[in-house]
Amino acid sequence: MTEREFAIDVVRTLQQAGFRALWAGGCVRDELLGLLPNDYDVATDAHPDQVMKLFRRSIAVGAAFGVIEVIGPRGPHRQHLTVEVATFRSDGIYVDGRRPQSVTFSSPEEDAQRRDFTINGMFFDPVTSQLHDFVGGRADLEAKVLRAIGDPAARFTEDKLRVLRAVRIAARFELAIDSATLDAARSIAPQITVVSAERIAEELRKLLSHPNRARGVQLLREFELIPPILPELAASSERLEGVIAKLGPEASFELALAAMLLPLPKKQVETIADRLKLSTAEKTRIAWLVERHQCFIDAPAMRMSKLKPILSLPGIGELLALHRAEALADGGGVEHIEFCERLLREMPADELNPEPLVTGEDLIALGMKPGREFKRLLDEVRDAQLEGLVRSKEDGLRLVKELQAPSA
Repeated sequence: MTEREFAIDVVRTLQQAGFRALWAGGCVRDELLGLLPNDYDVATDAHPDQVMKLFRRSIAVGAAFGVIEVIGPRGPHRQHLTVEVATFRSDGIYVDGRRPQSVTFSSPEEDAQRRDFTINGMFFDPVTSQLHDFVGGRADLEAKVLRAIGDPAARFTEDKLRVLRAVRIAARFELAIDSATLDAARSIAPQITVVSAERIAEELRKLLSHPNRARGVQLLREFELIPPILPELAASSERLEGVIAKLGPEASFELALAAMLLPLPKKQVETIADRLKLSTAEKTRIAWLVERHQCFIDAPAMRMSKLKPILSLPGIGELLALHRAEALADGGGVEHIEFCERLLREMPADELNPEPLVTGEDLIALGMKPGREFKRLLDEVRDAQLEGLVRSKEDGLRLVKELQAPSA
């Protein structure tokens, strides 16, 4: 069973029990666009306890807000299928820029009014194939316009993250921004910092990992979100958008964020990663990319003993992609990148990063003690090996003895 089939079954089960049930939100938008939704949400007039009685396996993930997760059979990827079922509701006052203080169970018409954007405020009955649109979402979707439902200022004040979500959604679906929606978003943008760093980071991950990321970064600037989210870039030039635009469609979040942070020193990049509460792996990769973003400029003239260790590092593909994007954005050539890519294609792995011919154990066997000189000799032999000047342990040990011999 697919996730879509399970989501239809959930609706059918609720309807057969006498309740009203419809698909809601983003999955309806995606279905109308002919896209495969990432997930399916169901809205119903059944209350949480009634939903849990109907389905054998369910979890109250937000019962106070009328949200129950229904768990189904294993899907094509051997993971259990899940669908969130929420009771139609109206929201009370928002006091923290994130969640309402209270909710009142209501009708689909009222439920639609509490949602963020018209294209996300539609309902669909997958059993009868009937669309229920109380907010003009279909017309806006066809006109490719992003418009807040009702009073834009109220929608953004309720949940400040909606300002950033507006950027992501508009970029992803290539939408124009309704003028009233844009004005309200700009006025609320400085308050985005009341939202948790984790929620902001998750929106940035989705925005920057999408092929339309360049448009997304333009909109971040247009919505005046750069100063509150990335104040270090507030005075940066639009050149960075050009670098991001030259990244391939498959570029990762880490690579795209590194492209945004190119002018900054490594320490500042790490500070940003900490502020956004990125994972250690994300922080390490982004800082590494920024720190080394110009290391291949003179690649054809570099000694192999310096170039090979870099080319053998994990993530080298992303580093080369960043170099290429920066060169193209600056109108420069990419011969240095092509040189490195050719080496990676043509050079066997055991030649690019071979096992050391001489090890510390070999030097100890010669009666040497670990120390500064010990390391110097190992480094010298390793460099000679990577340059192709020594090709066997015997050659390496001979070089050690030559390096130890006093100069004439």
